[in-house]
Amino acid sequence: MCTAITYNTKDHYFGRNLDLEYSYHESVTITPREYPFTFRNGKEVKKHYSMIGMAYVMNNYPLYYDAVNEKGLGMAGLNFPKNAYYHEEVSDKDNVAPFEFIPWVLTQCSDIKEVRELLKHINIADINYSEELPASPLHWIISDKNESITVESVKDGLKIYDNPVGVLANNPTFDIHMFNLNNYMSLSIEEPKNNFSSKLNFDIYSRGMGALGLPGDLSSASRFVKAAFTKMNSLSKEDELSSINQFFHILESVYQQRGCVKLGDKYEITIYSSCCNQDKGIYYYKTYDNTHITGVDMYKENLDSQDLVVYELVKDTEVLMQN
Repeated sequence: MCTAITYNTKDHYFGRNLDLEYSYHESVTITPREYPFTFRNGKEVKKHYSMIGMAYVMNNYPLYYDAVNEKGLGMAGLNFPKNAYYHEEVSDKDNVAPFEFIPWVLTQCSDIKEVRELLKHINIADINYSEELPASPLHWIISDKNESITVESVKDGLKIYDNPVGVLANNPTFDIHMFNLNNYMSLSIEEPKNNFSSKLNFDIYSRGMGALGLPGDLSSASRFVKAAFTKMNSLSKEDELSSINQFFHILESVYQQRGCVKLGDKYEITIYSSCCNQDKGIYYYKTYDNTHITGVDMYKENLDSQDLVVYELVKDTEVLMQN
């Protein structure tokens, strides 16, 4: 399972937790402008926007989990089991496989307005990358500096939702996530008021009681509420270090610890957390065993080349000893 968020200070930030019980040896991957993308519908794009993000690179092809392009448009795919439905190919649409949906959008679009136009012509087709890598059931959050949308391919078609909270988790469908927030409208960052009865006196015995009822479990519905409340009430200074630190703190509110979610003989954990500055093209990340922030700057690479740039994740724990 996963959680993705957006966050704005002086700059604009986009990132996610990837929560799984296994790793595909993902890496921070930069796709330069002249890397040749060949899509399954036959379209070949030889010149396009560059992008940076987390990907599993197979046969020199970046299978992106999340990415941001040079125009500041970000996109992430999150697990959406039993709800995701990929359709048969049709002749009057652009048939795009789920694994190539992120580069399909980020190579061509500079903002959400252009994404909406592109989506009018798209069909998320039931196409696997290979027999070994079948299509994952996903839905997507797409964000620029001004707005976010959620895209879901379900049985009755392609759904595009405005996403005013800039948050996405997993099941259920996004419209139900948003409706569920109605149940938490009484939560507050202030001390609670007695609305129970004027005949009773209550004791505010702890700080933070205005948020009593905020979910703390690890289900996707609860993570959506927790991330939305934390993000929408979050404050930080506007400098880069303060902004990215606060971003990671928001993601930590829905972090998955090893041992709490058992899946057969494995345990789901937050394999990595990411935060990309959409304005500067800098991709920051942490891993489960290394909470030190590591960054990769897209603009320090040659973005006019044809070759992928791959940075293996720094996964070892780093401890700063003070004595």
